[in-house]
Amino acid sequence: MSIARAREVLRIEAEAIRRLIPRVGRSFESAVTLLAGCKGRVVVTGMGKAGLIGQKLSATLASTGTPSHWVHPAEAIHGDLGRITREDVLIALSNSGETEELTRLLPLIKRFGSRLIALTGNPRSTLARHSDVVLDVSVTQEACSLNLAPTSSTTAMLAMGDALAVVVAERKKFKERDFALLHPGGQLGRRLLLRVRDLMRMREANPVVRETARVKQVLLAITRARAGCASVVDGKGQLIGIFTDGDLRRHVDSTPNLAEQRVRDVMTRRPKTIEADRLAAEALRVLREHKIDELVVVDGHRKPVGLLDVQDLLKAGL
Repeated sequence: MSIARAREVLRIEAEAIRRLIPRVGRSFESAVTLLAGCKGRVVVTGMGKAGLIGQKLSATLASTGTPSHWVHPAEAIHGDLGRITREDVLIALSNSGETEELTRLLPLIKRFGSRLIALTGNPRSTLARHSDVVLDVSVTQEACSLNLAPTSSTTAMLAMGDALAVVVAERKKFKERDFALLHPGGQLGRRLLLRVRDLMRMREANPVVRETARVKQVLLAITRARAGCASVVDGKGQLIGIFTDGDLRRHVDSTPNLAEQRVRDVMTRRPKTIEADRLAAEALRVLREHKIDELVVVDGHRKPVGLLDVQDLLKAGL
């Protein structure tokens, strides 16, 4: 019984969203134009469950490039009206469109000169009549067995709000990098903001040896730097190779007196490199693609300026 009822609730709410699709037309376009052209902030308000949906809408707008904050309608008439300016666009959510706390705000909003968008289930309501744009989010029934608790109606508001936020973001040409700038603590932010220069090992942690150095000297340099390899340069300081733990294992049995050999004779030539200003995510892709653990970071003259180890990327959350 519980499984069947749950499926019925989902069907009712899915139907509520489906019925919104043919209603998206000129009013929706007008709302997008208002929001995309807002010179102030988008202020979202609503009571009860609709207010909670409004908070989510405000958060979605803010995270996708449209400055926004939520104002409680009851608190607004006790001082929070100071958060609203003439340059703002308001979005009011109310299924009935007759919520007392909202209707008391309407003349004050008009006095400020702010534009108003209504998300309501009653296009003939007081809220709708006093709004510049009305988006019809009415539903035929709530999923609640009593047909009373806001369920389908709040789902419809949520979906319409998401549609608004997404289209406005696209209208404003909001890109992945913009999203990352607003979400620097998330994985996407790290992937799009971190550069190789932010993670690479430098100076004492970046062992660089001349091609004439002996393997035992190279191993000492690697040990002191606590690295997994050393960059090998020619007389001009340009990168010509890399000596790694893998090179050591390959030659330890096959090369007599390995410790006294010149590193140029046992190093890996033409190693994979990357520039310091490239994205760290790109460095990770190169490491995975070539199944290697280190990348030499070079400048425009192919001189090694840093070293990037796969562990550095993993520690950074990539």
